[in-house]
Amino acid sequence: MMDSLLTYISIAAMMVIIPGADTMLLVKNTLSYGTKAGRYTVLGMVTGLSFWTLIAILGLSVVIAQSVILFNTIKYLGAAYLIYLGIRSFFAKSVFSLEEMKEQANSPVNSSKTHNKESFMQALLSNVLNPKTVLVYITIMPQFIDLNGHINQQLILLASILTLLAVLWFLTLVYVIDYAKKWLNNSKFQKAFQKSTGIILVGFGVKTGI
Repeated sequence: MMDSLLTYISIAAMMVIIPGADTMLLVKNTLSYGTKAGRYTVLGMVTGLSFWTLIAILGLSVVIAQSVILFNTIKYLGAAYLIYLGIRSFFAKSVFSLEEMKEQANSPVNSSKTHNKESFMQALLSNVLNPKTVLVYITIMPQFIDLNGHINQQLILLASILTLLAVLWFLTLVYVIDYAKKWLNNSKFQKAFQKSTGIILVGFGVKTGI
Protein backbone atom coordinates (compact mmCIF):
# COMPACT_ATOMS: atom_id res chain seq x y z
CA MET A 1 0.00 0.00 0.00
CA MET A 2 2.83 2.39 0.92
CA ASP A 3 4.67 1.70 -2.35
CA SER A 4 1.45 2.36 -4.25
CA LEU A 5 0.91 5.61 -2.36
CA LEU A 6 4.46 6.79 -3.04
CA THR A 7 3.98 6.02 -6.73
CA TYR A 8 0.75 8.05 -6.75
CA ILE A 9 2.45 10.98 -4.98
CA SER A 10 5.21 10.96 -7.62
CA ILE A 11 2.68 10.96 -10.46
CA ALA A 12 0.52 13.63 -8.79
CA ALA A 13 3.58 15.82 -8.20
CA MET A 14 4.55 15.62 -11.87
CA MET A 15 1.01 16.48 -12.91
CA VAL A 16 1.07 19.56 -10.68
CA ILE A 17 4.55 20.76 -11.70
CA ILE A 18 4.08 20.43 -15.46
CA PRO A 19 3.16 23.97 -16.67
CA GLY A 20 -0.43 24.39 -17.80
CA ALA A 21 -3.25 26.91 -17.82
CA ASP A 22 -3.18 27.17 -14.00
CA THR A 23 0.50 28.10 -14.06
CA MET A 24 -0.06 30.81 -16.65
CA LEU A 25 -2.99 32.26 -14.70
CA LEU A 26 -0.93 32.27 -11.51
CA VAL A 27 2.04 34.00 -13.14
CA LYS A 28 -0.19 36.56 -14.85
CA ASN A 29 -2.19 37.45 -11.73
CA THR A 30 0.83 37.55 -9.41
CA LEU A 31 2.84 39.76 -11.74
CA SER A 32 -0.10 42.03 -12.48
CA TYR A 33 -1.72 42.37 -9.04
CA GLY A 34 0.72 41.08 -6.43
CA THR A 35 1.15 38.10 -4.11
CA LYS A 36 -2.30 38.41 -2.55
CA ALA A 37 -3.92 37.98 -5.96
CA GLY A 38 -1.59 35.02 -6.49
CA ARG A 39 -2.79 33.44 -3.25
CA TYR A 40 -6.40 34.03 -4.28
CA THR A 41 -5.60 32.30 -7.58
CA VAL A 42 -4.32 29.29 -5.63
CA LEU A 43 -7.48 29.38 -3.49
CA GLY A 44 -9.56 29.29 -6.68
CA MET A 45 -7.62 26.26 -7.88
CA VAL A 46 -8.15 24.47 -4.57
CA THR A 47 -11.86 25.25 -4.64
CA GLY A 48 -12.09 23.85 -8.17
CA LEU A 49 -10.30 20.65 -7.13
CA SER A 50 -12.57 20.36 -4.09
CA PHE A 51 -15.58 20.67 -6.40
CA TRP A 52 -14.42 17.73 -8.50
CA THR A 53 -13.59 15.72 -5.37
CA LEU A 54 -17.17 16.15 -4.22
CA ILE A 55 -18.44 15.22 -7.69
CA ALA A 56 -16.26 12.09 -7.67
CA ILE A 57 -17.45 11.06 -4.21
CA LEU A 58 -21.04 11.38 -5.37
CA GLY A 59 -20.16 9.13 -8.31
CA LEU A 60 -20.99 11.78 -10.88
CA SER A 61 -17.52 12.01 -12.41
CA VAL A 62 -17.98 8.59 -14.02
CA VAL A 63 -21.43 9.62 -15.27
CA ILE A 64 -20.00 12.80 -16.78
CA ALA A 65 -17.15 10.90 -18.41
CA GLN A 66 -19.55 8.33 -19.88
CA SER A 67 -21.92 11.00 -21.18
CA VAL A 68 -20.57 12.36 -24.44
CA ILE A 69 -22.86 15.40 -24.28
CA LEU A 70 -21.96 16.37 -20.69
CA PHE A 71 -18.25 15.75 -21.18
CA ASN A 72 -18.10 17.71 -24.44
CA THR A 73 -20.12 20.55 -22.89
CA ILE A 74 -17.57 20.90 -20.09
CA LYS A 75 -14.74 20.46 -22.58
CA TYR A 76 -15.88 23.23 -24.96
CA LEU A 77 -16.89 25.62 -22.19
CA GLY A 78 -13.45 25.21 -20.65
CA ALA A 79 -11.75 25.71 -24.01
CA ALA A 80 -13.81 28.83 -24.72
CA TYR A 81 -13.03 30.29 -21.30
CA LEU A 82 -9.27 29.79 -21.70
CA ILE A 83 -9.41 31.37 -25.17
CA TYR A 84 -11.36 34.30 -23.71
CA LEU A 85 -8.75 34.80 -20.96
CA GLY A 86 -5.97 34.57 -23.55
CA ILE A 87 -7.52 37.16 -25.86
CA ARG A 88 -8.20 39.44 -22.89
CA SER A 89 -4.59 39.16 -21.74
CA PHE A 90 -3.22 39.70 -25.27
CA PHE A 91 -5.12 42.96 -25.74
CA ALA A 92 -4.68 44.23 -22.15
CA LYS A 93 -3.21 47.73 -22.13
CA SER A 94 -2.35 47.98 -18.44
CA VAL A 95 0.99 46.96 -16.94
CA PHE A 96 1.88 46.66 -13.27
CA SER A 97 4.03 49.12 -11.38
CA LEU A 98 5.64 48.48 -8.02
CA GLU A 99 5.05 52.08 -7.04
CA GLU A 100 1.39 51.95 -8.04
CA MET A 101 0.94 48.70 -6.10
CA LYS A 102 2.30 50.33 -2.97
CA GLU A 103 -0.02 53.30 -3.45
CA GLN A 104 -3.01 51.00 -3.98
CA ALA A 105 -2.12 49.02 -0.86
CA ASN A 106 -2.21 52.23 1.21
CA SER A 107 -5.31 53.62 -0.51
CA PRO A 108 -8.59 53.79 1.50
CA VAL A 109 -10.47 52.47 -1.53
CA ASN A 110 -8.39 49.49 -2.51
CA SER A 111 -9.12 48.09 -5.96
CA SER A 112 -7.07 45.02 -5.06
CA LYS A 113 -10.25 43.44 -3.69
CA THR A 114 -11.65 43.40 -7.22
CA HIS A 115 -8.43 41.91 -8.59
CA ASN A 116 -8.37 39.27 -5.84
CA LYS A 117 -11.96 38.24 -6.51
CA GLU A 118 -11.30 38.17 -10.25
CA SER A 119 -8.16 36.06 -9.75
CA PHE A 120 -10.10 33.61 -7.58
CA MET A 121 -12.95 33.29 -10.09
CA GLN A 122 -10.59 32.83 -13.04
CA ALA A 123 -8.79 29.94 -11.34
CA LEU A 124 -12.04 28.42 -10.07
CA LEU A 125 -13.73 28.45 -13.48
CA SER A 126 -10.55 27.26 -15.20
CA ASN A 127 -10.52 24.17 -12.96
CA VAL A 128 -14.27 23.50 -12.90
CA LEU A 129 -14.44 23.74 -16.70
CA ASN A 130 -11.35 21.59 -17.24
CA PRO A 131 -12.33 18.12 -18.55
CA LYS A 132 -8.81 16.86 -17.87
CA THR A 133 -9.54 17.15 -14.15
CA VAL A 134 -12.42 14.72 -14.62
CA LEU A 135 -10.08 12.29 -16.35
CA VAL A 136 -7.64 12.45 -13.42
CA TYR A 137 -10.40 11.29 -11.07
CA ILE A 138 -11.66 8.49 -13.28
CA THR A 139 -8.45 7.19 -14.89
CA ILE A 140 -5.48 7.82 -12.59
CA MET A 141 -6.94 7.77 -9.07
CA PRO A 142 -8.90 4.50 -9.50
CA GLN A 143 -5.63 2.70 -10.23
CA PHE A 144 -4.56 3.39 -6.65
CA ILE A 145 -7.84 2.50 -4.94
CA ASP A 146 -8.33 -0.83 -3.18
CA LEU A 147 -11.83 -1.99 -4.12
CA ASN A 148 -11.97 -4.08 -0.95
CA GLY A 149 -11.54 -0.98 1.19
CA HIS A 150 -13.65 2.14 1.75
CA ILE A 151 -13.56 3.71 -1.72
CA ASN A 152 -14.72 7.20 -0.74
CA GLN A 153 -12.18 7.49 2.07
CA GLN A 154 -9.40 6.46 -0.30
CA LEU A 155 -10.66 8.91 -2.91
CA ILE A 156 -10.67 11.74 -0.38
CA LEU A 157 -7.10 10.83 0.64
CA LEU A 158 -5.84 10.77 -2.95
CA ALA A 159 -7.64 14.01 -3.80
CA SER A 160 -6.28 15.66 -0.64
CA ILE A 161 -2.74 14.67 -1.60
CA LEU A 162 -3.19 16.14 -5.08
CA THR A 163 -4.63 19.34 -3.62
CA LEU A 164 -1.89 19.67 -1.00
CA LEU A 165 0.83 19.21 -3.62
CA ALA A 166 -0.84 21.85 -5.79
CA VAL A 167 -1.08 24.31 -2.89
CA LEU A 168 2.59 23.83 -1.90
CA TRP A 169 3.85 24.12 -5.47
CA PHE A 170 1.77 27.11 -6.53
CA LEU A 171 2.28 29.07 -3.29
CA THR A 172 6.02 28.56 -3.75
CA LEU A 173 5.68 29.89 -7.30
CA VAL A 174 3.80 32.95 -6.02
CA TYR A 175 6.72 34.00 -3.83
CA VAL A 176 9.35 33.10 -6.43
CA ILE A 177 7.50 35.23 -8.98
CA ASP A 178 7.09 38.08 -6.49
CA TYR A 179 10.82 37.98 -5.70
CA ALA A 180 11.73 37.97 -9.40
CA LYS A 181 9.33 40.85 -10.00
CA LYS A 182 12.02 43.24 -8.77
CA TRP A 183 13.85 42.57 -12.02
CA LEU A 184 10.70 42.42 -14.12
CA ASN A 185 9.35 45.90 -13.43
CA ASN A 186 9.84 46.88 -17.04
CA SER A 187 6.91 48.02 -19.20
CA LYS A 188 8.29 46.49 -22.41
CA PHE A 189 8.80 43.13 -20.72
CA GLN A 190 5.34 43.27 -19.17
CA LYS A 191 3.62 44.02 -22.48
CA ALA A 192 5.54 41.20 -24.16
CA PHE A 193 4.67 38.88 -21.27
CA GLN A 194 0.96 39.74 -21.42
CA LYS A 195 0.84 39.04 -25.13
CA SER A 196 2.84 35.82 -24.73
CA THR A 197 0.56 34.73 -21.90
CA GLY A 198 -2.45 35.49 -24.06
CA ILE A 199 -1.13 33.38 -26.92
CA ILE A 200 -0.27 30.47 -24.58
CA LEU A 201 -3.70 30.55 -22.91
CA VAL A 202 -5.40 30.57 -26.30
CA GLY A 203 -3.17 27.62 -27.25
CA PHE A 204 -4.25 25.74 -24.12
CA GLY A 205 -7.85 26.56 -24.96
CA VAL A 206 -7.53 25.24 -28.51
CA LYS A 207 -5.73 22.13 -27.24
CA THR A 208 -8.49 21.54 -24.66
CA GLY A 209 -11.18 21.86 -27.30
CA ILE A 210 -9.59 19.37 -29.71
